This record gives sequence, structure tokens and C-alpha cells, in this order.
Amino acid sequence: MGNASDNNRLLEVVELKTYFPVKKGLFSRVQGYVRAVDGISFTIGRKETLGLVGESGCGKTTAGRTILRLLKPSAGDVLFEGQSVFMLDGKQLRQMRRNMQIVFQDPFGSLNPRMTVGGIVGEPLAVHGVATRKKRKEMVKELLEKVGLSAEAVNRYPHEFSGGQRQRIGIARAIALKPKFVVCDEAVSALDVSIQAQIINLLQELQEDFGLSYLFIAHDLSVIQHVSDRVAVMYLGKIVEIGSAECIYDNPQHPYTVALLSAVPVADPKTKRKRVILPGDVPSPVNPPAGCRFHTRCKYAMDICRAEEPPLTDRGPDHKAACFLEKGLSS
Repeated sequence: MGNASDNNRLLEVVELKTYFPVKKGLFSRVQGYVRAVDGISFTIGRKETLGLVGESGCGKTTAGRTILRLLKPSAGDVLFEGQSVFMLDGKQLRQMRRNMQIVFQDPFGSLNPRMTVGGIVGEPLAVHGVATRKKRKEMVKELLEKVGLSAEAVNRYPHEFSGGQRQRIGIARAIALKPKFVVCDEAVSALDVSIQAQIINLLQELQEDFGLSYLFIAHDLSVIQHVSDRVAVMYLGKIVEIGSAECIYDNPQHPYTVALLSAVPVADPKTKRKRVILPGDVPSPVNPPAGCRFHTRCKYAMDICRAEEPPLTDRGPDHKAACFLEKGLSS
């Protein structure tokens, strides 16, 4: 878990679990559960970015969507400014939604092709009854200019824009209600590298201007390093390491984190990095291994790793890792 002080803490995730039933047979009986998110905990401070990283299928997106109540949790809780998100309903939930928004991965699939850009960006304002219709049109134009688009875009449709421009439209929609917290779900992974840099810079500018907190979900560790204050590493539904970006990148304490970092390209062609190749495939989240979930692919695995699940333990200031190995692994 993070070390955001109580006064600075915006969001707290407590032992969050999200399971999906696996049904088989003529009567669709439940045969088991996909443990997509299996007991994760962390905090996010005000104006802070927490990067959530891991292989595809580790549960990152499910975690983000469960936090926003777009998916139903199986257990655990999410506290936003000390208030349980899962206990809210009706008017309270509607008010909470103004403070928690999301930027989706696919900048085309997340925009309604039959709506104009003005309608897309203005929809949150209309749904929440913000200002008059005339005022909302002015606000939409201001939002578009804020994200680097022309105000003239209001009458055009999503298919008339490039991928990067469409993602800017999605960001404008996300910040329309001036939220405090935004989930960026692989927000730049579908874009060209040059466009990625532009969108990341835009998100950082908006964070500064609006005082936003981000949960930045990605599988690209170089992107996560650039945008994050702290980083959480997920493997098979669990957080295996969490800490400041500096600690994670300079002194990783979990074998899985070491393997992920070894795959990050180095800008200098003369610099050689020893690549860590993980054997085997990621186990099934329906039937995860006993003990440490990473032990089936870990060259350091011991008997205790196969029998007991390692807890997240302190490895330094604002740095925790779930590993029975006590010594650093960065060497």
C-alpha cells in the first residue's frame, strides 16, 4: 500500500476483489471463478499519479473499472475522500461520478460515431445539468481548445479525426465535469509513439491545471516511468510490488519486476541489458498456483514460495514487495 498521508489521501483501495463466474453445461452452472482482481490494496494522493503495470490479463483494466463501479466488486472496498464508493446509490452515486472519470484505451470505440464532437464532450454537462444550453456550448469549445483542438470541431464527427485527435476528444469529455480523479486505461497504447508523447504531455498539463489524480494503467514501463509518482506492479490479480517510481526502476525487489524492466528498450545502442526470459506461460486466473503466484516462473522459487503466499513487506521508504527473498534483485 502507498504512504499517502491521511490529509493528502484522495483514494484508498482496500482488499479489492473482482471475480467472474465460469459457467458450463446445459444449465449454465458455475464451475469456478476467474479471479481477475484478487485482493489488492493501495492509496492515491491528491495530484498524484499511480502507474499500474503488468502483462496483459493480469487484471489492471478490471481493477480500474471496478474502482469506478463500472464493474461489480466481489469483495473489498474503495474509499473516495473517506467515503465508500460501493455503498452509494442514486443521487450520491451520481454526485460521485462527477469526481471520478475514465479515459478509455480505444479512442474510436469509446466515442459514439453518430454524435458530433460537441455532443460527445457536452453530454456529461447535460446529464448533470451543468449551466444553460448556451453556456454549455461555450464550455465545450473551451474544453476542446484546452486539449489542443479547434473550437470549430464541435460540429464534426469522430471519424473525421486521427487517433490522437480522437483521444483528445475523449480526454475533453473526461475533464468536462472537473473531476478530481481520472483512470487512464491504456490511454496511449493504441497511438503512435510521437503521438503518445503529445498525449502524455497533455495529461500532465491538465493534472497541473486541474489538480487531477491519475490511475495510469499501461503495460509499457517506459511510459509508466515518465508519468508516475509511484508504481504498482500486478501479476495474476495480485500486486507484487509497489513504491515510488525511483525505487521500482532503480532497485526492484521482486523477480517479476526485474523481468519486466529487462524488456524495456535502452535508448543507447551501445548499452547492453541482460534480458530476463520468463519460462512458461501465465497460469490460469481460474486456478492460480498455491503460495506465491509467480513461483511457477521464478528461478528463485523456494519450498516456502510453493506453500505460502508472501505478504507485501517493507523494502525501504514507500517501497513494498511480496517476495520471500530478502536481498535486492537489481544486481
